[in-house]
Amino acid sequence: MKHIRFLSIFIITLFTLSMWACAPKTATVATPADEVEDFQYRMEEFADLYIARYRVPGFDELTLNQKKLVYYLSESALAGRDITWDQNYKYNLAVRRTLETIVEGYTGDRNTDDFAAFMVYTKRVWFSNGIHHHYSTAKIVPGFSEDYFKQLIAGTSADFPWHKMMPQGKDGATFISEIIFDPTIAPKKVNLAPGVDQVATSAINFYDGVTQAEATAFYAAKTDADPKHPVQHGLNSLLTRENGQLVEKVWKVGGMYTEAIEQIVFWLEKAITVAENIEQQTAFELLVKYYKSGSYEEAQKLFLQIERMKPGYKRTASYLKKTNAKIEKGFPKRTDSSVVKSHERKTRSDVIGKTLDVFEQRL
Repeated sequence: MKHIRFLSIFIITLFTLSMWACAPKTATVATPADEVEDFQYRMEEFADLYIARYRVPGFDELTLNQKKLVYYLSESALAGRDITWDQNYKYNLAVRRTLETIVEGYTGDRNTDDFAAFMVYTKRVWFSNGIHHHYSTAKIVPGFSEDYFKQLIAGTSADFPWHKMMPQGKDGATFISEIIFDPTIAPKKVNLAPGVDQVATSAINFYDGVTQAEATAFYAAKTDADPKHPVQHGLNSLLTRENGQLVEKVWKVGGMYTEAIEQIVFWLEKAITVAENIEQQTAFELLVKYYKSGSYEEAQKLFLQIERMKPGYKRTASYLKKTNAKIEKGFPKRTDSSVVKSHERKTRSDVIGKTLDVFEQRL
């Protein structure tokens, strides 16, 4: 089974290196502006989500090259956004672009409860990078009817991009409606229930037409050149079947997702030109080599380089904790039974903070 994924590693790596590079090495994070009480951290609330914004203390004090570095890394991460959506479920992009086309082009009445429910659903899909809940991984249930959704499609004065994203012979409106409203289609992004085929019953797009037993046997047959430093096979590929044989479609330049990865590499190569030290430059260069080759061995070199850098996160974690306290202040406790109990009152700073903690422990 695959555990660590391509884009997750990519984004965490970029975040790690940029924080390590641009933060002062000795000073604590200066946040005088953070004390201004009229700053609005809480922007919006819907379903079980709070949308918050953050200050970026000290950004104005960065050098021009440091600002360029942050920009280049940000653009590189954004270039891979659609890869994440596609990995979460192979028809996520078709759903997202349908929703966005309606948001932009619907000519009917937008001041109705149904349209408000449609916008809540759309925002939830945006937030979760797909049609499944970001914590429970269950498919998000829309608060409007399938008939109303078809009215939205009919009332939209724009062309839907279905011809590029639909299986041949499928009607776009019908196909998207079935994905959204049929509870038997892709009900769980990741199904970890015991006694089921967890690969075949998961919507996650790392396997296509493959059973759990087949995937397990396929990767178990692979060997490592250096058993003391094993690589994670299947780290950056889709396992599928062609002409009756299991094959991996590798995510790399010239392979699967090549257009997005070429843009990722473009911005990373710009970041190399403004790297602040040899350690950081080496890490960026290894990352580029990895995306160009798709090689597990290059991935291993990259991870070892990051381990040697040993970035610290105490100042970032401290700032996030402080900001999180301000975000939480004044929020009423939620009693809505529609909110998944185990996911109550999570915020982005919780997620970022825990991600950093886990990543640092793994280093």
